[in-house]
Amino acid sequence: MDAGQQALGGAAGFWQRWRTRQVQPSWPPEKDRRAGRAYLRDAIASAIEKRRLFVLLPFALIAGLVCYAALPDEPPILAFIASGIGVLSALMIAIWQGSVPGLRAGIQCLALWLGFCLLPLHGLAFGTPMLIYPAYGTYDATVDEVLSADGNQQRLIVSNIAATGDARPVPIRRARLLLPSTTPLQPGDKLRARLRLAPIPGPILPGAHDGQFHSYFIGVGAYGSAIGDVEQIAQGDSFSLARLVQGLRDAIGKRIDTVLSDDTAAIGKAMVVGDQSAITDDTREVMAASGLAHIYSISGLHLSIVAGGLFWLLRLALASVPALVGWPVKQIAAVTGIVAAFLYLLLAGGVDNVPAFRSTLMLALIFGAVLAGRQALTMRNVAIAAILIILIDPSSIFRPSFQLSFAAVVGLIGVYELPRRQALGSPGRLARIGGVIGATAWTSFIAGLATLLFSAYHFQQTAPLGVIGNLLALPFVSLVIMPFGVLSVLSMPLGLETPFLSIMGWGIDRMVDIAELVAGWSQGWTGNPLLATWTLGLGLLGLAWFAFIDNRWRLVAPMLAAGIILLLGFEQRPDVLIADSTQAVAIRDGEGLALGSGRTGSFAVDVWSQHFQTEIAEAHPGARCDELGCIVTTPDFSIAIVRNAAAFAEDCGRHNLLIARIYPPKHCFADGQVIGPAQLASGGVHRLSWNQGAGQFDIRPAIESLNRPWRVSPR
Repeated sequence: MDAGQQALGGAAGFWQRWRTRQVQPSWPPEKDRRAGRAYLRDAIASAIEKRRLFVLLPFALIAGLVCYAALPDEPPILAFIASGIGVLSALMIAIWQGSVPGLRAGIQCLALWLGFCLLPLHGLAFGTPMLIYPAYGTYDATVDEVLSADGNQQRLIVSNIAATGDARPVPIRRARLLLPSTTPLQPGDKLRARLRLAPIPGPILPGAHDGQFHSYFIGVGAYGSAIGDVEQIAQGDSFSLARLVQGLRDAIGKRIDTVLSDDTAAIGKAMVVGDQSAITDDTREVMAASGLAHIYSISGLHLSIVAGGLFWLLRLALASVPALVGWPVKQIAAVTGIVAAFLYLLLAGGVDNVPAFRSTLMLALIFGAVLAGRQALTMRNVAIAAILIILIDPSSIFRPSFQLSFAAVVGLIGVYELPRRQALGSPGRLARIGGVIGATAWTSFIAGLATLLFSAYHFQQTAPLGVIGNLLALPFVSLVIMPFGVLSVLSMPLGLETPFLSIMGWGIDRMVDIAELVAGWSQGWTGNPLLATWTLGLGLLGLAWFAFIDNRWRLVAPMLAAGIILLLGFEQRPDVLIADSTQAVAIRDGEGLALGSGRTGSFAVDVWSQHFQTEIAEAHPGARCDELGCIVTTPDFSIAIVRNAAAFAEDCGRHNLLIARIYPPKHCFADGQVIGPAQLASGGVHRLSWNQGAGQFDIRPAIESLNRPWRVSPR
């Protein structure tokens, strides 16, 4: 038989097998489906038997928080009371009937209800009235916190804001100020300055970071800056903890600036005292593109190196002393690790540094497990740390830092829990080195995979070569930067920090070199995904399943979620963007955007360009403008941008959309789609997509309702 006959015979055989397969009643066979369902039921039953329902409690709290935040309007107090009574009643009935499944479901529902109530309760305790109209005048205030300071300016949080002279009183609790550094200030100091206070702006895009939401829950009701000099009218308590810690942070930052310079000093201060303000945008972009942006943000990596390193060194040192045989060496080292972690947290900014605070709680639980003789790295400990963070700062779950670190820890612990083959025999030196390198690469890969959805959603950027970047850079971080950073801080009281800081700076420079190299390799690979908001909810469900199931079935939900997101989760780029506080109107022009009104370089246009990773052209080629306004024509639609009321007579009803910063006549609204000053004041930035089938725009405002306590609205 020649090759052609073989090919025909092979094709005929394949076709016969395909026809045979087609007449089968189902695929896969029913017995395989039954076996799959049985395995799945066994996996769920096993997880419940092992009391892993506890790890679902933080997910239930998060679901309740999301339900509250997603409501279009603020619910009445009766809704909280009625839902609470319903949940508690169902729980009591389950207890009375002795129903174990009912009790388990009731506890999860109770956590869901508690999450639904957390933000309103937190708002009552820490929220603030929001400044509605700008205020100008001379004000006295007390410094609560110094966020950052350099030679030119300092960023502060102040409270007890009192008007002096003819200034208008403001009813806010706290404000964030940008002041000149000519008068250095510390926590507890009282200042007097002529201030310009402004309302906190809403999100710059629908679904983007909401400054009003996050500021409200930390009690910040306005932003401001000084007009002229700042006067220190009273000095705070010299022995207050906040003042002492801030003074220590400032002193360490100045010592670092003395030895190091430019971005090397900026990254050094970020990794030692948590001050990232001096890191340039170019360096941030390079570090993000290489997957190394997490390194200059104090989190679990840094705390683990410092606290874990001291634990290991002290345990080794104590175990090497024969006279200490019989001492609880491991427990002493664990207590030292806890103390080191909390001291590092103070340097990093305390509880205001949420990633560091969360990591410190996790380390405290791990060392606590060591003290109690229990297993340290468990999903239960992750759940406990998450519950504490959610109860202390519920609004943090909406920040990228919480989502990224929570997903990374759940992913790493989940993979750590999977069954593995045990190594046979004692590995040699090369095998141990290879194991360390492999573990580093594997850890980076798992953490990157677990956080991919959240980083893609929030930053529209992925780091496909992040594993390589971390594999090359982490040895410098673990063996050079962090150890010598700790040694430099310990040697500062003796004035001997210069050599240690120099070695630390050398390590930072090598890390940045690696970041630039990997970022160069990643050019064209990073992508620009625009994900729908619902993908975060689907990702949360997949993560909850992954945390709950303790065998390989845990991979099913994340894989299904990934498939659904890849098929349905991407959003189209907008056809029109309208700024609320400037004249900027960006309109689709081919594959990009161009301005039909406004100017490039404004804050809104810069953010839009960064978000969609495309340059926004200065003038739309389809725009025709005169003193009355502009008409922008595209192949699909036309838009009128009105600047003068005289244009309404000609433009109303003649275009698919009319945009006006002055109030249009009522008949304009009846003749077509209109976005006027009322819509911009209530909805903020507007994002529009052209619906070809309906012949009109689908309009999505950044602010869906003003009936929420954190919204800035004249009411």
